[in-house]
Amino acid sequence: MTFSLIGRCARSGQFGAVATTSGLSIGSRVPFLAPKVGGVLTQHRTDPRLGPRGVELLRSGCSAQETIAALEASTPYHGYRQLAAIDAAGRTAHFHGARVKPAHNDAHGADCVAIGNILVSDQIPAAMVAAFVAEPERHLGDRLIAALKAGEDAGGEGRPLVSAVMLIVHEESFPYADLRIDNDPDPIGALSRLWDLYSPNLDEYVLRAVDPDNARGG
Repeated sequence: MTFSLIGRCARSGQFGAVATTSGLSIGSRVPFLAPKVGGVLTQHRTDPRLGPRGVELLRSGCSAQETIAALEASTPYHGYRQLAAIDAAGRTAHFHGARVKPAHNDAHGADCVAIGNILVSDQIPAAMVAAFVAEPERHLGDRLIAALKAGEDAGGEGRPLVSAVMLIVHEESFPYADLRIDNDPDPIGALSRLWDLYSPNLDEYVLRAVDPDNARGG
């Protein structure tokens, strides 16, 4: 009942993730990222503890594959878990537990990996990856939204979606963007509109934190 993608912009070095589901508060449970490190997706009977643990493994120098292997080994309930990771070099890995419900699948592309479970079609992750890699010159946030829309257009999940998230990290310890939609009949559309409103101010919000003397706003 979740489809998601985690990826990297090779030009800017930014990492980002998007996810959507028929459950509430996906933004607090699924994507975990760290600047210049990479990140992890954890879903399907989600254990949010695996996200920070995976980020710390990546930070310690583990590859994406080593991180996923360690996360699988560290949880006694790995059969219920669906995981994905990307490391600082853009390498990706995933894991599907034996109890992850169909349709489920994964897809890998340049600097990205998509996973999904309880989907209408097992081709949804592939559609997400195809959209993400199609225009690498676009802003990472635009590419993430395109991937989410492609997953929905490919069939999405069988139940109505209600929440969505976009998380992007860049150079600072705080998120470059952390946008969340909850309890909305069209969470992907709402997230897309929110991104369009928020994205022109991305660098201004960073400037307010690191160089407030030269910031425009209050």
